[in-house]
Amino acid sequence: MEKKRFNDLIKEKLGNINLIVASNREPVSHEYFGKKIKAVKSVGGLTIALEPIMKNLNGTWVVYGGGNADKAVSDEKGRIKLSEGEESYTLKRIFLNKTDINDYYYGYANSVLWPLCHIVYVKPVFNSTQFLTYDDVNKKFADSIIEEIKESKNNYESGHLSNISGGGGSDEAASSTSPPENVIWLQDYHLARCAKYIKEYDENIKVSIFWHIPWPNPEIFSICPEKHELLEGLLANDLIGFQIIYHCQNFLRTCEWELEAQVNWSDYSVTYKGHKTWVKPFPISVDADYLHHFALSRETDKIIDKIKKNDEIIGQTYEYLAVSTDRLDYTKGIVEKLKAIDKMLENHQELIGKFVFVQFGVPSRVHINAYKKLNEEIAELISDINWKYGTPEWHPVAGYFKQLELGVYLAYYRLCDIMIVSPLHDGMNLVSKEYIMSDTDYKGMLILSKFAGSSKELYDSLLVNPFNTECFAEKIYEALMMDKEEKETRITKMQNIIMENDIYDWAYNFLAALYFI
Repeated sequence: MEKKRFNDLIKEKLGNINLIVASNREPVSHEYFGKKIKAVKSVGGLTIALEPIMKNLNGTWVVYGGGNADKAVSDEKGRIKLSEGEESYTLKRIFLNKTDINDYYYGYANSVLWPLCHIVYVKPVFNSTQFLTYDDVNKKFADSIIEEIKESKNNYESGHLSNISGGGGSDEAASSTSPPENVIWLQDYHLARCAKYIKEYDENIKVSIFWHIPWPNPEIFSICPEKHELLEGLLANDLIGFQIIYHCQNFLRTCEWELEAQVNWSDYSVTYKGHKTWVKPFPISVDADYLHHFALSRETDKIIDKIKKNDEIIGQTYEYLAVSTDRLDYTKGIVEKLKAIDKMLENHQELIGKFVFVQFGVPSRVHINAYKKLNEEIAELISDINWKYGTPEWHPVAGYFKQLELGVYLAYYRLCDIMIVSPLHDGMNLVSKEYIMSDTDYKGMLILSKFAGSSKELYDSLLVNPFNTECFAEKIYEALMMDKEEKETRITKMQNIIMENDIYDWAYNFLAALYFI
C-alpha cells in the first residue's frame, strides 16, 4: 500500500484516533558522545515496522528510556517530539532502575518468556520475584499510557470550551468535532500484563497487543508457573495479533487447556469473565517501496563502490559471497548455519579459496549466561572453520559484530550471491523481507528457514531445516550454483508478495480490525 493511500484510508475509515503505542525498546535513544548528545536510531524490526505509522498518525510512543542521555533531552514527563512538521510523533519514556531492568527485562521477559515461546531447547529460568517486578513494570507502562489518555482528554475539553467561549463558531459547529478515540497498541512479550491495568482504569478503552514472537503449543506453555496470570493479562486486550495462523491456534488451544474460557473457533475469539478477545494473524512486513528505492539510490551505489575498492570487513578476494545479518541470539541458528557451511566446504572443496561467508551480528542481552556461551561458541566455530580450510591468502568466514548503518547492509545485500536467514524459530524475521526488496540486481538468492514466519510468504526462497546439517549444506551449494534467470524469477515473485502486503497494509489491517470491534 502506498504511504499516501495509507494516510487517506486512516482519515477516511478510522477517523479521529489518538494512537498510543507501547514497547520496551525505543526507536531512538539519546547518548552522550563526549559532551555532545546524539540521537541513535534503532535498526531493529520493531522500529522499522512502526516508526512510519507513528509519523503518519502523529501518535505517542511509550517506551523504556535506556539511553544515557534520554533524561537530559526529555521534558519532566519524559516526552520528546521526534521529527518536525506534519510527520512527527511524541516519544514518551519511562525510566527504570537496575532491579527493574534485571528482573523485568533480563529476568522474566528474556529468561522465561523468550525461551518458552521459541522452543529452542534453552531451559527457562523461573523466578517468582522476577515475575512480580515484570508485573510492576507492566503497571508502570499502563500508568504512563493512562496519563497520556487523561491529558488528551483535558486538551480536547479545554480547546472545545475555548472555541465556544472565544467566538470560534456556533455551538453546533463547536460540538461537531468529536473527541479522538483512544486506541492502545501494545507491542510484544514484555507487556503481557499491561492491558489488565488499562482496563481497570476504563474498560471501554480499546486495547490491543501484537505478539511479535511465536506462541508455543499448550504442553510447552503449561510448565510456566505464572501461566494463568499471563493469560488473564493478555485476555484483557480486545484484540491479540500474532504473525501466523499457527500461533493463533496455539494460543486458542492454550486458553482451552488452562482457563475456563469459551473459545469460538469459527471467529477465532475467546470469551473470559464476560470479556471477548479476538485472536487474528497479521504477518508483519517492511516499508517495501522505501527499501527498494534506497537500495537503488546513489548513496547505496557509493557505498558499493567503496566496498569494491577497499572492503575493510571482508578484506580478501572471492568469487562467491554469502551474507547473514542476525542479532547474536540462540534462536537465530547461527551455530547451525556455521556447521552447515563447514559441511558445504567439506563436500565441495572446489569452493576453497573462492567462497566467503560474512556473519553480521549485533550483540544482545550479554548479561544472560546463555548469550555469553553462545558468543563463545560462535567465535570458536569461526576460528575452527578458518583453520580447517583457510590459506595464508584466504579464510572462508568473517564475523563482524557491530551495528552498521542500513545503507551498508543494503550494499552487501546487493553484492552477495546468497543471503542465509536460518532461525531455529522466529515469529516473522524482517531481514528476509529487507533482503528481497534490496536484491535489485537479481544476482542473489535467499535461503530461508522453514521455521521463520516469513517462510509462509516467501516460499520461492530455498527453504531449509537448520537442524538438518547435510541438507542445509547442499541448499547453500544449490543457491550458489543457481542460474541468474531462475534467481530473477523467484526474487520477482517474492518482491510482488511483499509489495502487496507491506508495512502500511499490516498497520492498517491491524488498526482497522481493532477500531471496528
